Amino acid sequence: MAEIGKRVRLTVIDIARGVALFAMAVYHLFWDLWYFGFLPFDVGSDPRWVFFARSILASFVFLVGVGLALGHGEGIRWKSFWRRWFFALGGAVAITIATLIAFPDSFVYFGVLHAIALFMLMGLPFLFLPVPVVALVALVFILPPFFVSNVLFDEKIFSWLGFWVVPPVTNDLVPVFPWFGVVLLGILATRLGKTALLPKLATIQPTGKVPRAFAFVGRWSLPFYLIHQPVLLAVIVPLSMLLGTQDALREQDFLRSCQSTCETAGTSAAMCTTYCQCGLEGLDADELWDAVYSGVLTPEQQTKLDENNRQCSALIYPELLNPPAQ
Repeated sequence: MAEIGKRVRLTVIDIARGVALFAMAVYHLFWDLWYFGFLPFDVGSDPRWVFFARSILASFVFLVGVGLALGHGEGIRWKSFWRRWFFALGGAVAITIATLIAFPDSFVYFGVLHAIALFMLMGLPFLFLPVPVVALVALVFILPPFFVSNVLFDEKIFSWLGFWVVPPVTNDLVPVFPWFGVVLLGILATRLGKTALLPKLATIQPTGKVPRAFAFVGRWSLPFYLIHQPVLLAVIVPLSMLLGTQDALREQDFLRSCQSTCETAGTSAAMCTTYCQCGLEGLDADELWDAVYSGVLTPEQQTKLDENNRQCSALIYPELLNPPAQ
């Protein structure tokens, strides 16, 4: 709860949390639109979108620290704490199960909610330790990832700590380093501003419809987080199937990758275009897309794929189809 003591709620903190959640939903909307072929640019790797996503995460995690300090800074209210903690943990488990079903190759095993559940436990001692200690430990968590990396942390089992060289394949990963340090900054800022700043913030009570809407979302942050993606996907997935956007994107990716591989082997661009277009038509005709993308082909499917490759190669090298007589 964004509270001072037990009764006075800081509406501005709820609004800030609501704005962060809304921004996160906007990012996920554009990520979904890219993933399902509505957008030509890669939201997941575009530097501007990456910066946007990291800024949202930083504000969200910072507010976790603020909420801990406001709700339990005068003494841990265990009943309230455990209720919120189990909600976060339950949400994390639900996200893992849902993404494991929907995206088995990139499921979320330590995303935002997993991190929040852990950070809530880790943050409790820092509500009462001396402020300089909190500041020092925050730096200990924030700074090392900028200077230390090791391939050991590329593996899923260790990646939740941070320090990877190549990020593991997952749709969401919020490692302990540096993000717990941002939680500590939230605790630190709240403790430092408790006497002078927070009483002033408590007097701010916006009455407009927009801030009230943000405040409502901020008060119900976990339900909003859990339902916003299913709602977005419930609209985008059927629309993608209706318009065929993902199939079109998949074909573009195939042609681009095939062309690059073919030209790298020394074949001319024109001949590669002919070969790749033939391969694309073969995948469609024999319904091999899912098998090829999964990497699991039956012997019959492998035979069809090999035959397609021979036929397409013969288009650019006819001698392969009719070798000269000895």
